Amino acid sequence: GRGSAETERTLERTTVLLEKLHAKYIASRPWQETFKLVRQAMVSQATVSSLSAMTDRLESIARQNMLGSHLSPSGTECYITSDMFYVEVQLDNGGQLVDVKVAHQGENPTSCLELIQHLREKNFDEFSKHLKGLVELYKLPGDNKLKTKMYIALQSLELDLTKMMHMYRLATSANTLETLLHGSVGLLSARSGGHLVSLHCYLSPYDLLEERTCAPLNLTDNNVPRSLGVSVSVTIEGTSAVYKLPIAPLITGSHPVDNKGTPSFSTVTNSNCVDLPACFFLKLNRPMPFSVAFIQRMGNATSIPVFESPPTLSPLYQLIVQSELRLQEDGSVTPPCPHNMTFYSVLPGQLHCYFLNGDAPVQDGQSLQGAIVSKIPFRHPAQVPLLLDIVRHQAAYNSLISSCVKRTSVDEDGAGLLQFEVCPLTDSSFSVSFQHPVNESLVCVVMDVIDSRQVSCKLYKGPSDALICTDDFITKVVHRCMSIPVTMRAIRRKAETIQADTPALSLIAQTVEIMVKNNLPPSGSPTYNMASCDGPNPMGLPGNVQGWWKRAACCPVLLLVVVAV
Repeated sequence: GRGSAETERTLERTTVLLEKLHAKYIASRPWQETFKLVRQAMVSQATVSSLSAMTDRLESIARQNMLGSHLSPSGTECYITSDMFYVEVQLDNGGQLVDVKVAHQGENPTSCLELIQHLREKNFDEFSKHLKGLVELYKLPGDNKLKTKMYIALQSLELDLTKMMHMYRLATSANTLETLLHGSVGLLSARSGGHLVSLHCYLSPYDLLEERTCAPLNLTDNNVPRSLGVSVSVTIEGTSAVYKLPIAPLITGSHPVDNKGTPSFSTVTNSNCVDLPACFFLKLNRPMPFSVAFIQRMGNATSIPVFESPPTLSPLYQLIVQSELRLQEDGSVTPPCPHNMTFYSVLPGQLHCYFLNGDAPVQDGQSLQGAIVSKIPFRHPAQVPLLLDIVRHQAAYNSLISSCVKRTSVDEDGAGLLQFEVCPLTDSSFSVSFQHPVNESLVCVVMDVIDSRQVSCKLYKGPSDALICTDDFITKVVHRCMSIPVTMRAIRRKAETIQADTPALSLIAQTVEIMVKNNLPPSGSPTYNMASCDGPNPMGLPGNVQGWWKRAACCPVLLLVVVAV
């Protein structure tokens, strides 16, 4: 009957589950461990609808996380315990959730809304992740007494950072987005269960759009996803060196000392700080590429090297591309970096090809180098605003470069393909070179990322090239979109609306003839570097293009041919 059919379906599901587990685990795992996995998987298939089923499930999750567990005499309270903390789950007689409380050593238990929500929704995986986070928090050196001191140090830091955010808002009346983008400590989300304090500090304009509908996100303090944009979590970890860390909040008073919300800090003394084999860390929500110069700036801001041993360096643009491709793959794999660093962007009415020339020499004949940073050490709350500004600065630079990186395939021989070269000039600036839309000569836009709020843009063209658009126009577009392809499309469209102001070819020829007779170089064009054929390469051209461009710059007749072709 009906019961036998249901039993048969259950057996089928169990058989399929066992086959999957057998294929995945039997080759490399002992039978006892496989049996444990089967039991856990079968438990997860069951509906948790009674008091005993709920407590069994909680005790199973505790064992998975190497934690102890026990029930109260009434059986309605389940305690998940370690040496440093415990979680109290309160149930009614029917197994329905009443409350979830977390208590750290020396603290009273307090209700945790996130854990309550997860257990009410029977989201046991997320509940387990919180327990794992709590265990990770106490993976510290030393005995329980030393671990308690480190936890108190972290707690003191969290109080100071929370106060710093409120002081910034008091001084500036900033809303959620302004606090996130410009606040001294960004937008702070308090520690909750196994989730650490997080500081949201950077969003690109595209992060502010809903992924499926492209509608603007309505951000409030309580609805910013932890994975959105760039954020850092605040934690403490053991180190080989000893650092003096605060064990009491260091901010004095409740009012900022200036209109930016800067607080006043107590002097570090032996009464409010202790020496510990540990350090505070800002852990990035996603490991991020940083240039060598930016890594050095962070180390200078804290007097602590970002890496305990020198990192392996790679071309920065290669790291940015890999990071962006990994993000597009939802972080599931680390995709290989395309060997030719060429990408395509399909835009309304235009098709772009971008070559990222990350190997171009920037300083002392070396290409722009960098490393992946996952966490940044520090020891005082006053160092956090300095570090976040550097993180934001690098994030803005990376955002612009990665805007060219798309997994798009096109016909390279297709008509109308516009080609661009992106080339680093310094750690914070780069050039985008392309063909003039009217004169067919070579022009470039230099973008200098001054900080996360400002990008300075300047268009370099020949003195006789038609006007494309103003520097101010380009800067405004970049600030609105933080996208190279969108900016290049806007430049092209703007050029179409401006009357070409190119002198007749006869006038150019006459001018060149006079210059040849007088042996005078053309003037008024900083891009071409015509005063010297052996000067730098301010346009960031690839070697083969740079060669003919420099020859053209030094020979007005050749320049005429280049411009006129």
